[in-house]
Amino acid sequence: MALTASAAVVLIDWHDGLVHSPLLPIHIGALLAVSGSAVAARALHDRDLRELTQVRAVSEAAQRVLLRPIPHTLGSLRIASMYRAATAHALVGGDLYAAVRSGRTTRFLIGDVRGKGLPAVEDASALLGAFREAAHEHETLPKLAASLERSVRRHLAEMSGRDPNSAERFITALLVEIPDAEETVRVMSCGHPPPLLRRRGGVTRLCVDRPAPPLGLAGSTAEEFPSHTFAFFPGDTLLLYTDGLVEARDAAGTFYPVLERAATWAWCCPHSLLQHISRDLDSYAGQHLDDDLAMVAVHCPAHASDSPEAAA
Repeated sequence: MALTASAAVVLIDWHDGLVHSPLLPIHIGALLAVSGSAVAARALHDRDLRELTQVRAVSEAAQRVLLRPIPHTLGSLRIASMYRAATAHALVGGDLYAAVRSGRTTRFLIGDVRGKGLPAVEDASALLGAFREAAHEHETLPKLAASLERSVRRHLAEMSGRDPNSAERFITALLVEIPDAEETVRVMSCGHPPPLLRRRGGVTRLCVDRPAPPLGLAGSTAEEFPSHTFAFFPGDTLLLYTDGLVEARDAAGTFYPVLERAATWAWCCPHSLLQHISRDLDSYAGQHLDDDLAMVAVHCPAHASDSPEAAA
């Protein structure tokens, strides 16, 4: 482009009769100087872009290791998960989810770390690692929750040397257990929003009577973590979520009406359900989330004898 522009300058100066004047080398010199600056700036930009691309690739790989995708099927359950970070270009923030297959039982964890930034990611990483290990070691949800509480407290104690406010950090969490041989779901809440259950066209909240305090502030014995059992029949769908869903606001500042909107969601497929919720949330809040959002949809397929075709 610089050479083409220089040739054009020569033609213009020749047309104006300036070929033998001292203006021609001045024009060409100024043009080459500007072109050289542009080429150098572009080279620096390309170098920075390559470095940024590499950093993003490493960051995305690290975040995917931290927040592993949940398999689409665990046992007889069909599952879908979604994470939307409030921070641009981030894949992981202070929200978390995980699923573990232990024997003939599927266990789920969803949680929300207090705070944002790297401290929140550190706390989420500590809880996820503890859950993936302890979910295979403890027979009941209360024992599992007590183990997670001890792990979170050890982590926060280690962080106290670097963060004087570590005593104010905690994690709301919801533990869910679905046995293969029972038509039930066991729920244990540590200050976390209750899940939604959809059954035969109706949607209800699975509210627990005695939620435990958030992890980091709770007790360390299993007796301090009561679990609650609900019916979970073939054809039912369970939605786990963080407060990024219920605390989303529209332009007038009104919170997202979860139960009202749930009646319009497509619950037939877990993946379609999460996609529908995400689009509906963008429509309501104007595609802007002030908080991270994590969701896990769990569907128990109906038996063949329960299908409309079989009934007919």
